[in-house]
Amino acid sequence: MARITVRPTRADKAIADTIAAHTEPSMQSIAQALTWGADENLLLAAAVGVWCCTLRKPAWRPLANHFVALTLASAVLPHLLKNVVDQTRPDRLTVRGHGHGVPVSGKARDAFPSGHAMHMGALASAAGLLRPRPRLAVRLVTVLLSATRVVLLAHWVSDVVAGYALGALLERIMRPLTLRWPAP
Repeated sequence: MARITVRPTRADKAIADTIAAHTEPSMQSIAQALTWGADENLLLAAAVGVWCCTLRKPAWRPLANHFVALTLASAVLPHLLKNVVDQTRPDRLTVRGHGHGVPVSGKARDAFPSGHAMHMGALASAAGLLRPRPRLAVRLVTVLLSATRVVLLAHWVSDVVAGYALGALLERIMRPLTLRWPAP
């Protein structure tokens, strides 16, 4: 299959260079721990756990069904896109960053889009179904967790922004298909 090559922007490179020059092992350790909050396996387990909780609260079942379907879709879509798009991760292009604690992440040429950010964009969009305070909290957490991918040099900023936007779009497309009733 023909692959599309996506190149980082000048801004992507400048941000990655700044991170590589100014990061330190403790910052990288914190980002590595936080980034697990956006991992597809953890999110899939959480979605199934939430769905199981609705066995006692059937009124919440449509929302739980939406959450499970959305989590599955946002787990599959980045893998499909990474089979078509070819982009080198920023951590493969830095020596200085590795000296400052930047770990090696994922497959070298799977930078675009950020799957973690796609999950977070989908959750941020789904948070629109919540009341204002929890909605704001969810959206702030999703932005923070997405930003860890940039701090770890696992993705360029543009990969994270694109992944986040694609996740939000995915949720908006899926909402009328999976959530036929208003949230309680």
